Amino acid sequence: MRIRLGTIALLAGLGTHWAHAFELADGKLHVNGFASQAVVNTSDNRYFGDSPSTSFDFTELGVNASYQVTPAMLVSGQVLSRRAGDMYDGSLSLDYALLDYTFLSDAERRLGVRAGRIKNPLGLYNETRDVPFTRPGIFLPQVIYYDRLRNLLLSSDGVMFYGDLFGDYGSLSLTLTGGQPVIDKNVEWAYLTDDYDGDLEPDGISWVGGLWYSTPTEELKLGLSAVNTKMQFDAGPTSPLQSGSIDVTDWIASLQYNAEDWTLSAEYSRTPTKLKDFGPFWPFDDWVAEGYYLQGAYRLRPNLELMARYEEGFFDRQDRDGLAASALTGGFTPRFDFFSKIWTLGLRWDINPHVMLRLEYQRHDGTFSLSIRENPDPTQLVREWDVFAASISVRF
Repeated sequence: MRIRLGTIALLAGLGTHWAHAFELADGKLHVNGFASQAVVNTSDNRYFGDSPSTSFDFTELGVNASYQVTPAMLVSGQVLSRRAGDMYDGSLSLDYALLDYTFLSDAERRLGVRAGRIKNPLGLYNETRDVPFTRPGIFLPQVIYYDRLRNLLLSSDGVMFYGDLFGDYGSLSLTLTGGQPVIDKNVEWAYLTDDYDGDLEPDGISWVGGLWYSTPTEELKLGLSAVNTKMQFDAGPTSPLQSGSIDVTDWIASLQYNAEDWTLSAEYSRTPTKLKDFGPFWPFDDWVAEGYYLQGAYRLRPNLELMARYEEGFFDRQDRDGLAASALTGGFTPRFDFFSKIWTLGLRWDINPHVMLRLEYQRHDGTFSLSIRENPDPTQLVREWDVFAASISVRF
């Protein structure tokens, strides 16, 4: 822990110097970075590591760069190291890397294309979910921005077309992306409840689309975004499951209102999911997950912000108490593992433009938000549990 905090303290001390150093370039190259270390304690259940014993296994380090090749062409990318309990081990990964070309740009409209590994513009926070300074808290609302499915939702390897219209009544933006999702072991754990012998891979093209409206001063922001992903599981010889397919459509309706001293945000998500041909030992075939939250942030001072949020999520919107889903497992998985109701209270303090401290408390009813990979034995789950977390983040 001393090593991690020492690294962050060093970055905090050098952050201002680095920021000015990169500003001395010709204006075409921009380099930024961030580092964050959190400590998490829970009354029960594992949440980003061995949290009942206090976990320091939530660490994020990232460096991003962009270069304006021509007025119409931009190249950008980000390398990330993320340690998140048993889900991510801190290995370096390519968060995004893309070429952005603008065909048309003037005071009334913009039209362009991006190619490469592209962040999916899902909801209010998915594109910037890895940067601690852009999140509304230490943790995003887990009933919509599932960390256990982070890589599946985060980005696509493909092509995005985008267009914007600007007028006296505000701006309208449309995006459409076709490509393949990034699938890791967490995705297999989330959908199949274990790491079985076999490979889970993309099946065809994943589609991501979004339509957003903002008022001229961006006080009000409204959006509708969606992603459709198909995956194929090729079972190995020792797998108890047969080869099967997974078809997921996730759409999110978003609203955000910004005033001088406060921000109100709300989102609703519905996720039809179909699993086919996994054999007689697989109890689930299709369901519609649901999640929503209401969040308010009040700025006590320009550098001090108080946040409160309530969220609910359900494995199946037709089975909100989890009784039917639990029965499909023969009662082995408790019904409260199929829903989550979470109260969150957080405090953000920007010590200076480069250093931020956060404190957060959460009260959970249910365990739907938890990673099965971190909590593989459902008989050990506790329905009502608390989370206490603190983090320090720096940027340059």
